[in-house]
Amino acid sequence: MTSNKKRGEDALAQLDRELKSRDRAEKSKPIKVALAAAVAIVVIVAGIWFLATRSSDEEITASEESTEATTPETPEMEPLAMTRAQPLPETVTCEYPEAGEASRDAGTPPTENIPTTGTLNVTLATNQGEIGMELDRTTAPCTVNAIEHLVDNGYYDDTVCHRLTTSGIFVLQCGDPSGAGSGGPGFQFANEYPTDELEGEATSPVIYPRGSIAMANAGADTNGSQFFLNYEDSPLAPNYTYFGQISEEGLATLDGIAETGVEGGAGDGAPAEEVRIETASLT
Repeated sequence: MTSNKKRGEDALAQLDRELKSRDRAEKSKPIKVALAAAVAIVVIVAGIWFLATRSSDEEITASEESTEATTPETPEMEPLAMTRAQPLPETVTCEYPEAGEASRDAGTPPTENIPTTGTLNVTLATNQGEIGMELDRTTAPCTVNAIEHLVDNGYYDDTVCHRLTTSGIFVLQCGDPSGAGSGGPGFQFANEYPTDELEGEATSPVIYPRGSIAMANAGADTNGSQFFLNYEDSPLAPNYTYFGQISEEGLATLDGIAETGVEGGAGDGAPAEEVRIETASLT
């Protein structure tokens, strides 16, 4: 009897323990579920972050590797030949239609029987040193004719070179008496070499080499008086008329100007030290 009683009490105690354990489990179930959910969220978020960042890195690397593997090597830009494929006739007729108000009145260049052979030497005496230029009639006779006319009429005397670029392209731009970069001689003329040889063809960028001179413009056939001097190789679309070369002395002057840099330390803008053309003369 005592033995049966003991077994019954043990069974009741076990049942009581099980019921209490079960009750505690039920009560703690929401907490466990919440904790489990929180852990799961953390794991999911961490997994997404890992995969996203890992995928991003691999995507960039894969893209680079894919480009290297499947894309033909991009051809290097060719330097401008600076000579025409076909020579021009011995003389040409040029047109200089009116275009806006002149920053300084110099009249209009002659238009008939403009020579297409030989060179013209111009010296820019600046406050930073001399810049000699040899202008090429064989590539751009109408351009050289216009520059000759403007120099001969004192158009460039006492004018600033308003723009220096030291990033991407490497040029000193001059030729606007107003100094604003928007002025001109009151006339304009058409693009010449290389643009006139590329009509209807693809116009991939080319290198305007160190020492080359070209006309600035505001679009096709809007050349006026502004030009730029390349003191380093400059990659540009072939939309700017090449018309001459800078002397070695001139390049040394330009190197000094470029070394001084752009106002405010920018890559493009007014030179840090003013560059003023005191006189431009035919030599």
